[in-house]
Amino acid sequence: MTLATRRFIPVLDCPDPRALAGFYRDLLGWQIETDRDEWFELARDESTAIAFQLAPDFVPQRWPDEGVIAHLDFNVPNLDDAERVALDLGATRVHGPSTATTFRVFRDPAGHHFCLCSC
Repeated sequence: MTLATRRFIPVLDCPDPRALAGFYRDLLGWQIETDRDEWFELARDESTAIAFQLAPDFVPQRWPDEGVIAHLDFNVPNLDDAERVALDLGATRVHGPSTATTFRVFRDPAGHHFCLCSC
């Protein structure tokens, strides 16, 4: 037996879900589909979405010191162009121990890690 789900939705806890949904909307060009005070869903299509949930006490983990439990990867056609957009929208570049040239690590405005990848 399998679950009959409409879509898989990763959820990011954050102190301001409206603001974080707006950041990812502007970064990805997706649409805000659900707009409530404590829950926002951002969708690309019927199978791809991200949700943002109110968590007033959210504290982001420090990488690489504390590790990261999960993060988002976005494949982009040009890393330099994508980095400029992310930084202009309020992301922060995170430099770590990796010397890989196929991805770059960032923090969104709430402190979640995400990667821009050219893989």
